[in-house]
Amino acid sequence: MAKIQIGGAGGAPSNGFIKSLRESGRGDYLIGTSCVISDLFLADVDERYTIPAATEPSFKDTLLGMLAKVRPDFIHLQNDYEVRAVSRLREQIEALGVKHYLPAAETIENCVDKEKSYQIWQRSGIRVPKTMLLHSPDDLKKAFDKYGDTIWVRAIEGAAGRGALPADDYDFAKIWIDRYKGWGEFTASELLTKDTVTWLSIWHHGELVVAQTRRRLSWNFGNRTLSGVTGITGVGETYSDETVDRVSQDAIFAIDAKPHGVFAVDMTYDKNGIPNPTEINIGRFFTTHYFFTKAGLNMPQIYCDIALDGNFPVLEKKINPLPDGLIWIRGMDVEPVLTTRTELDAMALTHP
Repeated sequence: MAKIQIGGAGGAPSNGFIKSLRESGRGDYLIGTSCVISDLFLADVDERYTIPAATEPSFKDTLLGMLAKVRPDFIHLQNDYEVRAVSRLREQIEALGVKHYLPAAETIENCVDKEKSYQIWQRSGIRVPKTMLLHSPDDLKKAFDKYGDTIWVRAIEGAAGRGALPADDYDFAKIWIDRYKGWGEFTASELLTKDTVTWLSIWHHGELVVAQTRRRLSWNFGNRTLSGVTGITGVGETYSDETVDRVSQDAIFAIDAKPHGVFAVDMTYDKNGIPNPTEINIGRFFTTHYFFTKAGLNMPQIYCDIALDGNFPVLEKKINPLPDGLIWIRGMDVEPVLTTRTELDAMALTHP
């Protein structure tokens, strides 16, 4: 049994990790932290502590002081800002005897900043949506001239579609970026399709341990946002495609020649049906990874078994060990449902 500290406890991304560990049989003692006090009441952990947001100046001293007092064996985070903040403190954390399973520091910096990862992929010849950083309204005008009548605007940092907007009007796009104070921190890209896929993987010093693909069939509450993107998957499906496998690994190796830890490659299909990497969720599992646990692939258990015990899984397949066509359906204030594509399609044919 290990003492594991989990950041963002009570939020959906961390709760999936917590549930996966609880169902793994590992028997770990879980310590939850969050900057949102109310979220801690939603976390199935053994101890709870409030902590400043990772972007606050007091985060560093508070976290290090807490680690020195609580002495967990291992720390895991489930949002980009905490992953980056803890990565920058890795030497102090290691000095306290706390283990982590983080990718290289430079890798984290390059992945959290989507503009940096885009530039790396472009230089490496990986197919990515044409994109430019918006420093001024003049740049926005150039983006419409270069990419067409409708462009995709988004922030270079943050999750859940932060600042994302399909824009077909210059004046509205300018107001949008002004609202976020986003000049120099937003990009404009050519508009891709609505079809998206994610390749979730665990690596150990350059060797792939396991990877599983999930395509998204819908966003929850997408009709309540301007972008249609919420970061909250409504329906997901296990899926396998050799092109997705290849593009994902190319995108990862372009960023890091010796990947270590968790790499979740988000891709959107272009109009030619080619998946284009748009970001890597680095050092963390995507929000709905509990889907894989319930389907029979407990990636948080694999991750902790390696990091804490040096135990590696024995799998018949490293890439996409789950069968295609498993469906995960999520809503608000209801337990998710695991079903199959066959059952979902059959339901569409039912009539009174």
